[in-house]
Amino acid sequence: MIGVLIASLLAMILYLTGVIITVSLSKENTTSVFRRGLVLFVTGFIITAAIFYFTMPTISVPNIIIANTVIAIILLPLFLYSIKPGEKAETRKVMPLISLITIAVISIIVVIITGFVTLDEAHKSIHTSLEEEAKPLTKDETPIAVAPEFARNKIQKAMSLVPNPQFYGLGKLQVQKVNGEVVYIAPVEFSDFWKFVRGKETPGYFMISATNINAQPEFHESTMQYTNSSYFHKNVNRVIYNKYPQYIQLGEAQIEVDEDGKPWYVQTLYRPMHITNKPDMSKLKVVVIDPVTSEMKMYNTSEAPDFIDGSISSEIASLENEYFGKYIHGWLNSIFGKRDVKIPNESGSETSVTPIFDENGKMFYFTDFTSPKENIDSALGYSLIDARTGELTYYSGDQDYAIMDSEGAKQIVNKEFPEKRWEGYMPVLYNIDGNPTWVVNVLDPNGLHKQYAYIKANDSDFVVFGDTANEALSAYRLALVQNPGNVGATDEASLESRTGQISRVLVTSTDQGQVVQFLIDGDQTIYSVNGSKVPLAIFLEKGDQVSAEVRILDNGTAIVNSMEIEGLTP
Repeated sequence: MIGVLIASLLAMILYLTGVIITVSLSKENTTSVFRRGLVLFVTGFIITAAIFYFTMPTISVPNIIIANTVIAIILLPLFLYSIKPGEKAETRKVMPLISLITIAVISIIVVIITGFVTLDEAHKSIHTSLEEEAKPLTKDETPIAVAPEFARNKIQKAMSLVPNPQFYGLGKLQVQKVNGEVVYIAPVEFSDFWKFVRGKETPGYFMISATNINAQPEFHESTMQYTNSSYFHKNVNRVIYNKYPQYIQLGEAQIEVDEDGKPWYVQTLYRPMHITNKPDMSKLKVVVIDPVTSEMKMYNTSEAPDFIDGSISSEIASLENEYFGKYIHGWLNSIFGKRDVKIPNESGSETSVTPIFDENGKMFYFTDFTSPKENIDSALGYSLIDARTGELTYYSGDQDYAIMDSEGAKQIVNKEFPEKRWEGYMPVLYNIDGNPTWVVNVLDPNGLHKQYAYIKANDSDFVVFGDTANEALSAYRLALVQNPGNVGATDEASLESRTGQISRVLVTSTDQGQVVQFLIDGDQTIYSVNGSKVPLAIFLEKGDQVSAEVRILDNGTAIVNSMEIEGLTP
């Protein structure tokens, strides 16, 4: 309650000032006048505290000025009326109060204008690094292959595992790496107020793989009293507000579990910048709260306990992307000139961003950017935001010139199955054998996973679907080999030399030409070569001796870049 009481007292300053001015100018009994003002003060304070208890306004300059102005406009006329009921208030009492309220209104206007001006400074507070050449994600990065809608659908079907399931619903899904596996954590929350009154505490949380569509949810018992869905003094946001009322909370607190499986609520906070509510992205904080005891501790986001992957929330990451792309040259430029303005797409799995984990297990938020001009669906680049430090790395360059953005990739999937109403979700940009590729989840209207789509980012007609990720990837790679117009990767460092005698050979004819696949004695790798790249390859026979430069893939296959055939190659 301390935060509420402080905020309520600060909100009454303007009214109290008006009372003091009126008492000093009044010819009536000053004690009587002040008593009336004090009665209204107490009444207003109680009502304000009750409102603030539920709305939890941050103690910031804009909020306090607005609250003071509203309260003064309501209470000061009542105060004047209470002095001489039924009589017109004296001008010498009214004019100072009007002047006082006018100053407050002007202050609100100044704060609003300052808020727009400060957007440029908020942009500069983002710790940013720029890379000239965009590098699509490789297989070493781990995006979330299971769409949250699908994961939520599966968990809801497993709610019977929860004691008294009629009391509860699912809370916000949060992605985390637990014991080396990327999973969704979903707290069990109260479904409404009366369930909170009856249940008093929630029974635990669900965990389900975020990379395996065949995985089943597991329920973990761990009772929690302080949750997002709890009411009054047991609501997590209210508990945090009462201790840190001067910080702004953006979005709901999220669950992360430690190495012992104990859940903790994690909430990102920021102090407003100057006399605005705009964030200073270089000074973000995170609060970690025990849902059993409500004990909490604040950290710099980069210094949070090691088990926390996302001390920067997805809401903050989305806001950071918006400020980075939109306000690069200030607010006016974002409205009129729009020079260098980039708009983040809203195709992510969590508040417009998609979490991924790099090869070191470090979590980032992925977002691609597009032009502010309408009807343009090409990607200008993409950002990766460190989920613990908030550092934003923006990738752009000629390599990604003319590739479609994530919204364009989703539209391709949506147009593929209009009769079934299947739609694309959560596109992530991959590097598949040197080709920028959008990998998209395909879900039905009920959120059930149907297929994966692999879309060549610089060719909207090059689309491959598969029931599983491996099936779709294999089909996509084969299609890349079969397409004579595909140049693939040209990095010589990735090529390896292979020599040997042909043991098996298969020639396949497609609309794009002929593809030769073969095996070499003592080697289980399946080699593929396009007939247009090595024309003599279609004459391969068992027993031929070959020497080839190949690019080894991660699924037991290889693509031949060049090849010499003994007796055929001049």
